[in-house]
Formats: sequence, structure tokens, C-alpha cells
Amino acid sequence: MAFQLTSRYSSTETASFETPDGKTIRYLRRRFLPAVERFTLLQEHEVSQADRLDNISARYLGDAEQFWRICDANPVMIPEELEEPGRRIRITLPEGIPGIPNA
Repeated sequence: MAFQLTSRYSSTETASFETPDGKTIRYLRRRFLPAVERFTLLQEHEVSQADRLDNISARYLGDAEQFWRICDANPVMIPEELEEPGRRIRITLPEGIPGIPNA
């Protein structure tokens, strides 16, 4: 299983299982949310009534399909949790990318 580098699953390990009849089934191992400390905060965004996470992602990250990066940085499993009006969500650099101090 090959995933693009922009996929949340790109670094997730694969494994295989052999059924009693000899068939091999490949699958992804479980993906855990990364630790919040692995993200460098760029800014916060206060969610408005009309906000959707894909639009927020397109605005700040330049790609609506990268909404999962915002989920990881906030840490939530269900994207809709971040669409609650009034909630402040963290917009960060990609996981593990350090920021430049006093930039």
C-alpha cells in the first residue's frame, strides 16, 4: 500500500495477516494522534458559524484535503468537533517541523 506524502497514512506501517485458506490480507496498522508538542503553532483561528474545516484548511494550508493536519494539531479524531462556532483552533506547521524562534 503506497500513500502520497500528503496523506495522513503515508508513515503508517503496513502489516499482513494470513487466513486459514492461505490468503494474505494486507492492512494498515493503527494510526495514533501525534503528541501536541510535535507541532509549532503559527496562529489560532476562531471558528465562525459559516466555517467548515475543509475551507479553513484551504485558507491556511492551501489544500482543503489537508484538514487532517488541523485535526492532529488540535488533537481530535472527528473533524466536525473543530467546526463548533467560537472554538479556537490551532494552525500549525506540519508535525515535527520546528519553527524559527522570534521569526
